[in-house]
Amino acid sequence: MLRPLPLLARHRSLIVANGKKFYSTGGSGSGSGSNGGGGDSAGHSDSSGSSGRRLEGKVALITGGASGLGKATAHHFIKHGARVIIADVDAKLGLQTQRELGPQAHFVPCDVTLECQVAEAVQTAVARHGKLDVMYNNAGITGHSIPPSIADLDLEEFDRVMRVNVGGMIAGIKHAARVMIPAGSGSILCTSSISGLMGGLGPHPYAISKFTIPGIVKSVASELCRHGVRINCISPAPIPTKTSITAIAHIFPAATTEKVIDVINGLGELKGAKCEDIDVARAALFLASDEAKYVTGHNLVVDGGFTCFKNLSFPSDQFL
Repeated sequence: MLRPLPLLARHRSLIVANGKKFYSTGGSGSGSGSNGGGGDSAGHSDSSGSSGRRLEGKVALITGGASGLGKATAHHFIKHGARVIIADVDAKLGLQTQRELGPQAHFVPCDVTLECQVAEAVQTAVARHGKLDVMYNNAGITGHSIPPSIADLDLEEFDRVMRVNVGGMIAGIKHAARVMIPAGSGSILCTSSISGLMGGLGPHPYAISKFTIPGIVKSVASELCRHGVRINCISPAPIPTKTSITAIAHIFPAATTEKVIDVINGLGELKGAKCEDIDVARAALFLASDEAKYVTGHNLVVDGGFTCFKNLSFPSDQFL
């Protein structure tokens, strides 16, 4: 008699606890304050093997740059020779990050839902340094971590998430393009998520906003390539940032922070590795640098193979 195939590793995107559903959201916590939140990667060592300063003399602007993925990327950019404008809605945290990162960092307050503040951040970069080489639209929010059914969706909450994750990104692209097109060069980056590649990985407003970003990138790339300006996005897997840790802690109130981090890291599929904010920073460094001079309109997925497959779940022996 043929034995059934063993139960394969399940695709870990849905957590059920205390009678509640929680969907993991890859790349959450990309900004800070009301535009996101995150941990600190400034202490990460660079073991990538590259000793060159790949952004020497470049000027970068990072929204949501006071913490999480934004702060990690700012630190990494500065390490590779860039001068960085940190734009964030959280002024206290932004000034603290400026002090931590040193003289090559400068903070500007910026709520990305207000186009005038995005424009001012871009103009600050140009006024201080005479140019803008890299615009990283990273600010974002996840919305409710315990999502309602689509039948119960709060459209005001939907609009709030879209204003930050999509509207704020469009504003950043628009005002960066106004500077980069006359210069005939530049690199625009956007933080997306694996929640924008597969259904069921995040609350509807968040997932829909992230599905939108690769489309924006392709649409804009079709125009900006004629001006020598590149635009790409990055889609990370779940990363234990301040935002994601706080969200999952609501689901597991008795769990320690260390246990919650283990839960987030356990969502990955690549054996022997975990997704960290430095992985996103390195991806951003590549796309921002001249090493990616012929890469535009691309979605760089940093997920350890998470979105490559879905295992078949076969019944156990007792059902056959």
